Amino acid sequence: MIARSIASLASITVAAALCACGSAPRDERRPVAEAPVAAAPVPAYAQYGRVRDIEVVPVASRTSGGGAVLGAVLGAVVGNQIGSGTGRVAATGVGAVAGGVVGNQIERRNRRDDEIYRVSVRFDNGSVQSYDFQRVDDLRVGDRVKWEGGQLHRV
Repeated sequence: MIARSIASLASITVAAALCACGSAPRDERRPVAEAPVAAAPVPAYAQYGRVRDIEVVPVASRTSGGGAVLGAVLGAVVGNQIGSGTGRVAATGVGAVAGGVVGNQIERRNRRDDEIYRVSVRFDNGSVQSYDFQRVDDLRVGDRVKWEGGQLHRV
């Protein structure tokens, strides 16, 4: 009888635990679904102005980590060929660290530093805005421009 009660209590406990994991208690005061947030409307008109400044902004060069990983693997393989026993383990670790550092430096050297162009425009209403572009083609300081639909056009 006691064994049956314990088994029954254990099954109820397991069922309660499984139900508790299935869903969190619901707060009736909180709405089930939130209303979507509307995006800010893009102005349907164009703004005109003149290019005030164009500056080249270097983008920090980040490595992907692939060079470090490959270097660490190669360094560990080379380090594992040296010595025996505890010395071999130490050489493998040192080779992995040194290979990772060297591989990261090689990747950094082989990557091309990208640049962006920051174009400052003084609009006819007196405001000044800066925009970043991958290229500016033949745009020059003093050019008359139109900003429309997220694009800068020379007029």
